Amino acid sequence: MSFEEFEGIVYIPPKAGPARWVFGDHYTIKADKENTHGSLGLIEALVPPGGGPPLHIHHDSDEAFYLIDGELEISNEKTSQVVGAGAFIFVPKGKVHAFKNIGDEPCKMLIIFTPAGFERFFTELGVAAEEGVPAPEAEQYAADVEKAQSIVAKYAAEYV
Repeated sequence: MSFEEFEGIVYIPPKAGPARWVFGDHYTIKADKENTHGSLGLIEALVPPGGGPPLHIHHDSDEAFYLIDGELEISNEKTSQVVGAGAFIFVPKGKVHAFKNIGDEPCKMLIIFTPAGFERFFTELGVAAEEGVPAPEAEQYAADVEKAQSIVAKYAAEYV
């Protein structure tokens, strides 16, 4: 990951960080276990209409979302809520959750994991995303699902 450190402060430049396509969503890892000394992982996400992960649970990390643009449906196993730009959502470890872009435009959001570590799931699972190169075709998603199910436990998480 491309980052600079000066006087104990970490700086990640704009557009820096490994970018990955995962299920058609575009994730750029801005902070990880290495550059935050394990404190947190931070991902900038662009989620297309209809995009987002299925119900899942993190056993070792809390997860938070800050929605910059768009509209998301945040769910657990019992209910769901629609949230808009400016919303902040905190999901404690051990809580089942999912999100889905229910709007007509891509959502832009920040995803935070504390402690760091789960962001590496996206690095391992995803296909490298280069600026200006479109998402892989939908046929790739079936392979992503199979691979995700085979590695998710390695990151102390599971699909419900």
